[in-house]
Amino acid sequence: MKISDIVNNLPGKVVTGEEFLDREIKTAYCGDLLSRVMAHGPQNGLWITVQTHTNVIAVATLLEMACVIIPEDIPIDENTIEKAVEEEIVLISSPLSAFQLAGKLYEMGIGRDQ
Repeated sequence: MKISDIVNNLPGKVVTGEEFLDREIKTAYCGDLLSRVMAHGPQNGLWITVQTHTNVIAVATLLEMACVIIPEDIPIDENTIEKAVEEEIVLISSPLSAFQLAGKLYEMGIGRDQ
């Protein structure tokens, strides 16, 4: 599934990376402990986290993740947004909780074949 399909089926807005919405997503990870995400996060996947500091983008870049979703309309630090632009990471803000996002993504088929 392309990120654009996800964007079209979830409430929220693309903060950065509109030019990369054609990237394919097959799986996702939900977590806030950066060391745990570094150990288990999916390459070319999607990450849901309440963390909004620049280290999130560093981890996403390290793992070659395609997209990060910040739930609950949590304000995103401007430095994080700038880093996401620099690293070509799609950054999405959603009013849904991490739990709701994970459920909706699973319903859409993300991660079912993993």
